[in-house]
Amino acid sequence: MNQLTRKLAARAARALLAAMAGAAALTMAASAQAEPQGFLETIKHHTTLINTVPDNGDQNPYALVVAPVSAGTVKKGDVLVGNFNNSTNLQGTGSTIINYHPDTRQMTVFATVPRDLKECPGGIGLSTAMTMLKSGWVIVGSTPSNDGTTGTKGAGCLIVIDPQGKIASTISTPNINDPWGNMAVVDNGTSATLFVSNAGFGVGDAQGNPPVFKQATVLRLDLDVPAGKPPVVKQETVIGSGFGAQADKGVFLVGPTGLALSADQKLLYVSDAIGNRITEIDDPLTRDSSAGVGRQLTADGLLHRPLAMVTAPNGHLLVTNALNGQVVEIDPATGKQLYARWIDTDKAQSPPGNGDLFGIAMTPEGDGFYYVEDDVNTLVLAK
Repeated sequence: MNQLTRKLAARAARALLAAMAGAAALTMAASAQAEPQGFLETIKHHTTLINTVPDNGDQNPYALVVAPVSAGTVKKGDVLVGNFNNSTNLQGTGSTIINYHPDTRQMTVFATVPRDLKECPGGIGLSTAMTMLKSGWVIVGSTPSNDGTTGTKGAGCLIVIDPQGKIASTISTPNINDPWGNMAVVDNGTSATLFVSNAGFGVGDAQGNPPVFKQATVLRLDLDVPAGKPPVVKQETVIGSGFGAQADKGVFLVGPTGLALSADQKLLYVSDAIGNRITEIDDPLTRDSSAGVGRQLTADGLLHRPLAMVTAPNGHLLVTNALNGQVVEIDPATGKQLYARWIDTDKAQSPPGNGDLFGIAMTPEGDGFYYVEDDVNTLVLAK
């Protein structure tokens, strides 16, 4: 091989190596691009599990909680669902919590709360505010009405239910007025901290064009959980205030609904339905005063009256929309809205799914989420 031939061969070899390296780089880039950038990309199927209407006819499922432990009649991983309406579909009158058992795919009634529970101002209408503690106690909010309208609503309360489904106690204070949104919870076993939004302050009848009252709050309740006894309030602190709330014929109330904590528990995220935004409150576990509405994280865009909210395993927020059948994924580190995914395409509403989505909860494995479609009273699994 002469010198020219050797040079040409070397040049061709270098070109081949460069091409191979480029191809490898492109493959790696394509592979990286194919990796899911968000949690909703991994969701492939939606499976309707049960109709949530129990024998007494209660309907309009709102609250949704996955059991963290086995206790009483509840098994770890069971899904508790609360009903806001009674059998005649009057809002603020539902009194049952049903239990879906994923292992048997059966439904039972976990608890039926007396409609005229005297310790609860205004009676019973089980709202989206519900949790189950590691100690087995279930705590659920009541946003009650006598006739299905806000004109007769009461202040409501929080109801403490034992693991057998029996009423143990109620929590009623001047800071509690229509506990409305899904709770954020820090549970240490013998103590727990609950965050609950209260949307009833100032809100009256829904006739005409009801005004917006900027009096809704986020309340922190620090609980002691004595062994074998119901949780008791050790301290209560209003950590957020000035959120908008409004009476509404169609959905009873519009107010702050979704609450979720950051992984380091240094931020509490609040879905402000009236403001069509997500805000964040600093130091929610330790602050001793209200942060007002907090700091805006993101607004408008894919959000259409944000409701229930939960944190996905990747740290992103999943927020259901009230005005269409979508769930929105948000990166809280940047405030960027990543996706809006249709999870309810019922064309009986306009836009599809309008007014159908309320509770949302992650599966124990973190590979999907449960949600309810209140127009058809169903529990659905997305994964």
